[in-house]
Amino acid sequence: MTTIETELVESAQDQVEVCTQLPQFTVDKPLLRNYHAVRWGEPLIFQLSAEGHRGIAVPPAGIAILENSPEQQFRRNQSPNLPEIGQSQVLRHYLRLSQETLGADLNVDIGQGTCTMKYSPKINERFAGSPQSVNMHPLQPESTAQGTLQILAELEGYLAEVSGMDAVSLQAGSGSAAIYGNVKIVQAFHDSREDGVTRDEIITTIFSHPSNAATAKTAGYKVVTLYPDENGFPDLDALKSVLSERTAALFITNPEDTGIFNPRITEYVDAVHAVGGICVYDQANANGLLGITRAREAGFDLCHFNLHKTFSTPHACGGPAAGAIGATAELAPFLPGRRASYTGSEYALTPAAGTATADIRPFHGVIPNLIRAYAWIRSLGPEGLRQVSEIAVLNNNYLMAQILKIDGISAPYAVGQHRVEQVRYSWQELTDQTGISSSQIGARMADYGLHYWTSHHPYIVPEPVTLEPTESYSKRELDEYIEALRHTAEEARTNPAVLQDAPYRSSIHTVDVDATTDPDTWATSWRAYRRKYLGAEFAAVPRWEASAELPIRPRATKAHHR
Repeated sequence: MTTIETELVESAQDQVEVCTQLPQFTVDKPLLRNYHAVRWGEPLIFQLSAEGHRGIAVPPAGIAILENSPEQQFRRNQSPNLPEIGQSQVLRHYLRLSQETLGADLNVDIGQGTCTMKYSPKINERFAGSPQSVNMHPLQPESTAQGTLQILAELEGYLAEVSGMDAVSLQAGSGSAAIYGNVKIVQAFHDSREDGVTRDEIITTIFSHPSNAATAKTAGYKVVTLYPDENGFPDLDALKSVLSERTAALFITNPEDTGIFNPRITEYVDAVHAVGGICVYDQANANGLLGITRAREAGFDLCHFNLHKTFSTPHACGGPAAGAIGATAELAPFLPGRRASYTGSEYALTPAAGTATADIRPFHGVIPNLIRAYAWIRSLGPEGLRQVSEIAVLNNNYLMAQILKIDGISAPYAVGQHRVEQVRYSWQELTDQTGISSSQIGARMADYGLHYWTSHHPYIVPEPVTLEPTESYSKRELDEYIEALRHTAEEARTNPAVLQDAPYRSSIHTVDVDATTDPDTWATSWRAYRRKYLGAEFAAVPRWEASAELPIRPRATKAHHR
């Protein structure tokens, strides 16, 4: 055999040996599954393209039809550069890719803390994918869209009740877009009072979702970040020290991404209100709060929800999501977009107020996701929503009690106290003892078919792992995840080399981190891939260039993806 063949055989033998080290799953005592991902080595669909292949043969239109078509002036002079491939090949291509992918429908996905990966009932997919949903057009007459408008109007009402707010906008297509919408509402409110120029600071916390700081910065604000005290809460004295006539708003998550609920939240709100600031509740993840506490009772002026977290719609790998903005009556006139309401005889879209901020996106947010959230709320009702939170909190605290029995892991801050819907743990002690990092533990967890996430940057909690079990997982499944963590921690002490080279059974081995965080390496299209990595050359594409008189805010030369 050649040297390469010998290395491949030895590598395969090593992987078999690692696989056989795992005990088998049994119903009465869930341990570690003898998991192995499918590996297809699937090429890009453009690489599968073959000239002349078709998924469907559409008869060509007659010349007379084309010449008389009013759209003729918009038609292409040449066909778009799309892959040419048959239907069955398309099916196999995407099914193979799906087999290489882990997700909430395939594995115990509690290792995506703060993102609330939970079960979305499959019957809701029938509703969202129905012809009445997917064939809707935003410009069709309202009289032909009564069902959709009723869903939007009632969903606004349900979310207003859940949050205690007076009005809700469903225009945002994501949670971060909803946060940005709240930033612009804060800006518009202060501008209406003629102190928008003075109030140029937004305060947030290091354990609130990073989009709070990012959207505030994007809107031109100076961002003031609060760090936690010894209990894990944002330091109240530090907040009071930075409050002034320059304070536009406080954007805060509670519980923060540590899972610790701040029982003194009204003191923070009162302090901001005392200097004329707005208080914005980031409820992207309200999975442990439904029916228990609301933004209104804590004194907040604005809030937002990620419907793709708390309300079960797909997280979609950062893709099509859904956000909702809630506002008090004082700030409701600044909400973006039209809102649905019942006029007494039919449902209609009410035009945005004259003081409304600019639309976040055309029309409404992602309608199928709004339908999923609506169906989830309707199926549960008020009592069911509260039960969701109670079970999520129970699951989280059971998980924490068992995980803290593993040698080498801790839950910083609020030692000995309960958490709400998630916990940010630290493997720092195990790392100090073995040299194995949290990211290496995560890579090994992929060998068990389990997802694992460290945390948002920066790593304020050293060697972090953030877990959130939600209400969707059974005790048996939680025990399976706990056993995998325990087994991995033992391996770190007895055979650290196994973790250093993991994963072995994932569809993809370790990825070069520099390649994924440096935009210069990204190729987001087939054209870009061929240009960057295959040496293809293309004629220059005409691009829009800003006028020299147009003021453009300076930006950092490079942003790193996290």
